[in-house]
Amino acid sequence: MRLPGRLAAAIEVLTDLETRHRPAAEALKDWGIAHRFAGSGDRAAIGNLVYDALRKRLSSAHFAGADTPRAAILAIVIREWGETPDTLAAAFGGDRFAPAVLSDEEAAAFTRPNPFAGAPGHVAADLPEWVAPFVEENFGEEWISEGRALAERPPLDLRANTLKSSRDKLLAALKRFSPRPAAIARHGIRIEPGRRDARIPNVESEEGFRKGWFEVQDEGSQIVTALTGAVPGEQLLDLCAGAGGKTLAMAAAMENRGQIYAYDADRHRLAPIHERIARAGVRNVQVRAPGEGVLDDLAGKMDRVIIDAPCTGSGVWRRRPDAKWRLKPDQLTRRLAEQREVLAEATRFVRPGGMIAYITCSILPPENEAQVASFLAAHPDFTLASAFEGWSKLLGPDAPQPHSIDMKSVTLTPASTHTDGFFCSLLTRSVAP
Repeated sequence: MRLPGRLAAAIEVLTDLETRHRPAAEALKDWGIAHRFAGSGDRAAIGNLVYDALRKRLSSAHFAGADTPRAAILAIVIREWGETPDTLAAAFGGDRFAPAVLSDEEAAAFTRPNPFAGAPGHVAADLPEWVAPFVEENFGEEWISEGRALAERPPLDLRANTLKSSRDKLLAALKRFSPRPAAIARHGIRIEPGRRDARIPNVESEEGFRKGWFEVQDEGSQIVTALTGAVPGEQLLDLCAGAGGKTLAMAAAMENRGQIYAYDADRHRLAPIHERIARAGVRNVQVRAPGEGVLDDLAGKMDRVIIDAPCTGSGVWRRRPDAKWRLKPDQLTRRLAEQREVLAEATRFVRPGGMIAYITCSILPPENEAQVASFLAAHPDFTLASAFEGWSKLLGPDAPQPHSIDMKSVTLTPASTHTDGFFCSLLTRSVAP
C-alpha cells in the first residue's frame, strides 16, 4: 500500500472507533483480518497513524478546524509526518485508494499562520477537559508541557534479567535495533520509537527473550520497583501482581533469595506469570491464586507489601491513547474506592517495622498524594518514608529528577524522567514500644 491507501485505512479505523466505542487494538486487528492483502508494514503504518491521531486528538482537531476522523489523520500526517497539502494533493491525484482530495478550506486551515493561537489549555495539552485541573494541580505551570509529553510516541524499554544475563550482553545481542542503556534504570535498555511508519521491533521473537535474558518493561516501572528497596532474604507480598513484571524485577534484585508471594484478585491477570517465572529462571516466587483465606498465613509477617494499585492508567496514555478519551469521572471514583480497599487490606500483612510500597501508573493527585494522606490519617501506626531521598542513592546523583510535592513521594513522567507516568510512596509501620 502507498501512503494514500494507508491514510484511507486509518480514517476507516478511526471511524470504526468513533462509531463502536471500542479499543483501538481491537479495531486495528479486525481491520487487518478483513484486509489480508495488507502486509505487516502496512498494518504497522496504519497503526502508527491511528495511535498518533488518538494521542493528539484535541490539538489536531484545533489545527484542522474540524473534529472528524479524516481531519485527525490529515492533521497528523501534516503535523508529524512531514507532508504538506501540496504533497498530499500530488499523491492523492493518481491513487484510486486515496481519500478525497483536500478541499480549499482544508488546505487553508493546514497552512494558516499560528494555528494554535488561542487554543484552550486542555486542547494544547491534549487532555480531557475534566482531567486537566488535576494535572494542573500536580504540575503547576508545567502542566501543559506534561500533557504534551504524554501525547508523544513512547520508546520500547527492556529490563536485562540479571539472573541470566547482563545489560552489556543484551546490548550486543540486540545491536541491530540500535539500543542504548536507559538513562536512569540500572538494568534498563531503550529502543527509540522512530518516526512516520517506523516499526517497533518484535523483540519477543528474539532468542534472548526465549532464553529469559530480558523482559519488556517500561523504564518507569523498573525505577519504582527499585525504589521499593527489595533485598535478598526478605519476605515480600506482591498484592496486585498482575502478569508479574514487578515481581520478576524484585526477584532478580533479591538474587533468588528470600520469598515473594505473588497474588492478584483477578486470576486472568495473574495467568501469564507462571510462564514468565519459568523463562526468567526465578526460584523465589510463590504464586497464590485468588481464593478465600489463601493469604491468611502471611498476616503480620511481611517485610514489604507491594501494591501496584488499580488506577486510571493516566501515566501510560502514550501507549494507550484511546483510554485517555474513554476515561470518565465515575471510573476515577471506582478506582479510588478500589485503592482504599487494597491499602487497608495490605496493613494486615505488614510486620512491625515493615513497609507498604504504594505504586500507581497514574499522574492524578486523587489517586496518589490524596490517597496516601487519607491512608495515613486512618492508620496512625504508619508514617511516610522518603522515596525521594532514596532516588539518588539507588539511581545515581546525575539521574533526572522526578516530581515530588512533599519531597517524599515521587511522580515520574515523560516530561521529567522520560518514562511512563508512575507514582511511588513508601509507608513504614512503626515498631511497637
